Amino acid sequence: MAAVLELTGLAKNYGEREAVKGLDLRVERGEIFGLLGPNGAGKTTTISMACGVVPPSRGAIRIAGHDLASDGEKARRAIGLVPQELAVYEELTPRQNLVFFGELYGLRDAALGKAVDAALSVSELADRADDLVKNLSGGMKRRLNLAAGLVHEPALLVCDEPTVGVDPQSRRHIFDSIRALRDRGMTIIYTTHYMEEVEELCDRIAIMDHGAIIAQGTLAELQAQHGGGGLEVELAGDDATLEAAVKAIETTGARIERKGAKRANLETVFLTLTGRSLRDN
Repeated sequence: MAAVLELTGLAKNYGEREAVKGLDLRVERGEIFGLLGPNGAGKTTTISMACGVVPPSRGAIRIAGHDLASDGEKARRAIGLVPQELAVYEELTPRQNLVFFGELYGLRDAALGKAVDAALSVSELADRADDLVKNLSGGMKRRLNLAAGLVHEPALLVCDEPTVGVDPQSRRHIFDSIRALRDRGMTIIYTTHYMEEVEELCDRIAIMDHGAIIAQGTLAELQAQHGGGGLEVELAGDDATLEAAVKAIETTGARIERKGAKRANLETVFLTLTGRSLRDN
C-alpha cells in the first residue's frame, strides 16, 4: 500500500527546546489516522510541519510522493486542512467560499463548478449554498469548514478538532462524511480531544508525548499492548455457579480484589502511557 504521508527523522527545535524529536511516521492511502497527545506533546507542531506551515529543523516530509522541501507546490496541493478555528468568510455564501478556495488550488471553469457542487453535496449544504455564512448554524459552518478543506480533492485531509462545539446531528454528519471520503480513497489525519471519536472513526492511532510517538497501532493492538496489567476473566452461569467458581479461585491462594467486567478503552491506554489526561499540560 502506498504511503500518502511519510515523515522521516522529523524534528523541530525552538532554541534549546526540542518540540519534536526525530519522528518517523507513515500514513497509508485510504485510512483514517488518529493523532493524540496531551497539550505540549508536539502534536500541533508535527501537523504544522507536515502541512508546510512551520519549517522543520531537520528531517524529511513526503506527501503523495512529493518531497515538501524540493517539490513544495505539488506537495501542498495534495493537502487539505480543516483547522480547529473556522476558516470561512462570514460575509460570503458557502458557494462563494468554495469557489474562492477552489481557485486558490488552481481549479477553473467547469472543473471548479463540479468540485464546488461535490463539496456542497458532501457537506449537505446544497440547499443553503447561496445564503450568507453568517446566517448559518454553528454545525453548518463546521460542515462548510470541512468542505473548504476538501474542495480540491486532496490526497491527504488533515482534520484538526473538526467537531468542536457542534451539535450531535452535525457531529454524526461529519463522521459519515469522513468515512465516505476514506472509502473513496482519501487519507485523513484526525486530531481531537474526544477519545470516543478516535475509537469510533480511526483505523490506526498514534499517541505522542514529549515530542515523540510512544505507541501506535489499531485500537485493538493498543488495548492489548497497553491496556494495563492483570488478568480479566469473564464467567457465565447462575449466581450459585459463579459464587462456587470464585471460591474455587480463592482456594488456590489468590485473592480476588475486584469483581467486574471491564475492557480497556482508549482513555485507559492513553493514561497508562502518558500518565496525563488529554487536556493536561
